[in-house]
Amino acid sequence: MSRITPLSGFPEFLPSQRAAELAVIDSLRETFELHGFASLETRAVEPMEQLLSKGETSKEVYVLRRLQETQGDTDTGLGLHFDLTVPLARYVLENAGKLEFPLRRYAIQRCWRGERPQEGRYREFTQADIDIIGRDELSFDADVEVTEVMAAALSRLPLPAVTLQINNRKLIEGFYTGLGAQDPATVIRVVDKLDKVGPDGVRVQLRTEAGLDDAQVDLCLALAQITGTDVSFAGEVRALGVSHPLLDEGLRDLVRAIAAAAPFATERFRVVADLRIARGLDYYTGTVFEGRMKTHGDIAICAGGRYDALASDGRITYPGVGISLGVTRVLAPLIGRGLLDGSRSVPSAVLVALPTEEDRPRAREVARALRERGIATEVAPIAAKFGRQIRHADRRGIPYVWFPGGPGRADSVKDIRSGEQVDADPDAWRPPTADLRPQIVTKETHP
Repeated sequence: MSRITPLSGFPEFLPSQRAAELAVIDSLRETFELHGFASLETRAVEPMEQLLSKGETSKEVYVLRRLQETQGDTDTGLGLHFDLTVPLARYVLENAGKLEFPLRRYAIQRCWRGERPQEGRYREFTQADIDIIGRDELSFDADVEVTEVMAAALSRLPLPAVTLQINNRKLIEGFYTGLGAQDPATVIRVVDKLDKVGPDGVRVQLRTEAGLDDAQVDLCLALAQITGTDVSFAGEVRALGVSHPLLDEGLRDLVRAIAAAAPFATERFRVVADLRIARGLDYYTGTVFEGRMKTHGDIAICAGGRYDALASDGRITYPGVGISLGVTRVLAPLIGRGLLDGSRSVPSAVLVALPTEEDRPRAREVARALRERGIATEVAPIAAKFGRQIRHADRRGIPYVWFPGGPGRADSVKDIRSGEQVDADPDAWRPPTADLRPQIVTKETHP
């Protein structure tokens, strides 16, 4: 057999690592559902004209085609989705008559994108989205709620420090209009390059491409430097002396979003008003989000915002607001560096030991009793010495070994981590909640 070569950009995890990924997904799903979001799963493929309608280049889309393609094939012109927003727009239009609005949905699915593989960027990846979609109108309360939900979801995960940056497109567009910029969109595009070209590069481009004078450029750069973890940032914006109704509206909305997320701040998670981020020029119309993790440098692990025209059938427009979290983008680098793993490689919390092969029916009976009560259990593969069976459990990360009692003797269960062993009844015994499922194990990082 020829040597197997791994495919870059298509990460695969070992069993314990996959257990950690599932624990993250379960935590996200639980948070989304606690806030009343319904799970929707869209198909993996969409027509190419829809996939390319949001500005994606053809180089990034994987085309679906049969190897033995024949004339008249119905799957030509289809591609794998590269995000979960384009499929959502199509789904809303296709099912609008059967949906209740505002639609509150979440999706945790695979996506495919033809990127150059590197850490944090993959060709196949899992993404978790939450969106609230309205019919013709959508209250700004939806922006506040989406902010709150993603803040709650991220704050619950035992991950390295995460910062959720929030801005508002109305704020920055109103500010640039108020200071006299003739083309605010160009100013937004140039200022969005701050991290790439630096203040000096942005200064030059604001003069040459946006036609601003030195005083206007200074104000643009001053606005972009404003950040804050509480609503006091609003005073810094006002102190710059620029006024415009759109600026007022955007500032008010951003203050509300920051205030809504503030209660979720922890040592590992914080929310920051960051007036330099803008996301796309054509897509977002209000609140915009970017999430970054301390260990991931400049890679955004989540992003999203307000889009006032997610979809339209010519008569009805469907505005929305949402955030996408790159589950694989978050986990794969941490796993690759040995900073994150699962507490065990199997879901089993209990291994039922076998004194002899003749005891297998009794062992299976114990396992069934435990499983009926929601305790993941497996039976030892062979009736080896108990020490060997305990080592088998230890290698798999199973915390408890169950010993069936003989005639006139009670069963017992041993916590192989502490060595404590107690008598137990399979119809009543239960491990601590933390031991029921594999847990996420992280290692602290140091600067």
